[in-house]
Amino acid sequence: MITTAPVTPSALPLSPVRLRLAPHGALPRRIDGVWWPHSRDLLTQLPEMLAALPSAWGDITGVTVDAAAWSAAPGRMFVANQVVRLHRAPAPPHAPERVVLLSPGIGRRDLLVVPPDTTEGAAAVLMATALDDRVPDNDGEARTPRPTATTRPRGRVWPTGRGTRTRR
Repeated sequence: MITTAPVTPSALPLSPVRLRLAPHGALPRRIDGVWWPHSRDLLTQLPEMLAALPSAWGDITGVTVDAAAWSAAPGRMFVANQVVRLHRAPAPPHAPERVVLLSPGIGRRDLLVVPPDTTEGAAAVLMATALDDRVPDNDGEARTPRPTATTRPRGRVWPTGRGTRTRR
């Protein structure tokens, strides 16, 4: 005979996964999404995040995290009926923290990590703007970045009415 513990109302509900993914596009992106974990406990946070990913991302078999930022974890974990290899590497200095996800046949996806202790307001701004090509202005309103000499395509006319090609 198998018995199970009764479900009680005092049982804590699972926290929603705080994850925002970039819209699918033809061009590659530096950041494929933003993840705001509830804690630095990789063993509890990672399976929840992986379960929230779209099926189009494939089976994630490798995850690389910042060694100094996360709690200790084994080299492998069993998540959703598959083995996920965990790699801990030092993060580059002065770079935003990322989690790198690897899926065979599909490739690499990078998620920006918002630290768990970030305030809700600051996290909302980071998550809203990290994947947006628009830049927040001093008043907090998002505006499309102005073209620069390095981003202007050749021969296009910009709103100033001046082209990028020089006349001879």
